[in-house]
Amino acid sequence: MNIRAIAAASALALLAGTAGAETTLRVSSFLPPNHTWNHAVEEWGQELTEKSGGELKVEIFPAGQLGPPPRQFDLVTSGAAEIAVILHGATPGRFVLTELAGLPLVTPSEGNTSQIMSRRLTELAPEYLAEEHPGTKVLWMAVTPPLKFHLANTDPTDPAALKGKRIRYAGTIWQQIIEAMGASPVPVPPAESADAMGKGVVDGATFPYEATQSFDLAPVTKFSMEPGIASATFALVMSQKAYDGLTPELQALIDDTTGPNRAEWYGAKWDEGEAAGRQYMVDGGVNIVTLEPAQIETLKAEYAPIVEGAVKAVADSGKPAQAFVDAYTK
Repeated sequence: MNIRAIAAASALALLAGTAGAETTLRVSSFLPPNHTWNHAVEEWGQELTEKSGGELKVEIFPAGQLGPPPRQFDLVTSGAAEIAVILHGATPGRFVLTELAGLPLVTPSEGNTSQIMSRRLTELAPEYLAEEHPGTKVLWMAVTPPLKFHLANTDPTDPAALKGKRIRYAGTIWQQIIEAMGASPVPVPPAESADAMGKGVVDGATFPYEATQSFDLAPVTKFSMEPGIASATFALVMSQKAYDGLTPELQALIDDTTGPNRAEWYGAKWDEGEAAGRQYMVDGGVNIVTLEPAQIETLKAEYAPIVEGAVKAVADSGKPAQAFVDAYTK
């Protein structure tokens, strides 16, 4: 009887551990529900569920339900969430090597689309960036389409025309970029940018085209300047502890559906939004000014002290800053 009882108990335990087993990964996102990031993670989660036969599911908590932007990484390492979307710039000084990918006119030689930049950054993550993301597994990284100058009345055919203008910005690098052009950086919340431009509080603002549609900038913009100047970096990270707790089969599924290919896939989605935003500006009567190659080289020279200063500061902290930038721009 004892042997039978033990056998029955073992069988029940085996069934409980296999049949009908389900793991739900909580994903924290500070972005609004309709943002590209949340749609992409939802699509990825559906793929995980289908390929795992229902064993693996994803539940998204958008709009900062679990915490504000600066806390996203800590939510994962503390166990409050298994996965999170993080904006590196939300915690200045924490991801200094990663953020070098957002320096002005610093892009892979192949191009400055989000598709190209996001793949390249993800490819470099294991060698260069894992140390900056301790306790986590980087699923994929993403680089925004570069931000452009959008101007109320100033024609940027000659970028020198921006001297003395008041430009809305966000972040230390953009403050330096605007100052390097002889303009005055003015901090304005994104949602208030159109109103500030319309009232003449600022003469322009810096956004990717994708955001111009969200903040309805076309009615107050006469000129947009291309190419974009600098980007922001994001990452989707997973708790290493949560990953290690999965079965080898589910770990393999995570591995197979993330990485450089997924980053390229996600970047393409951002590029689609960028193209739609550009068309929104054109339809709104905005004049798109594209700089000549010689003008871009002049801007690179003006921004060189910003790039050199940032690389030196990171190198002085003991990180392989120049090697990373060389690999990223290769």
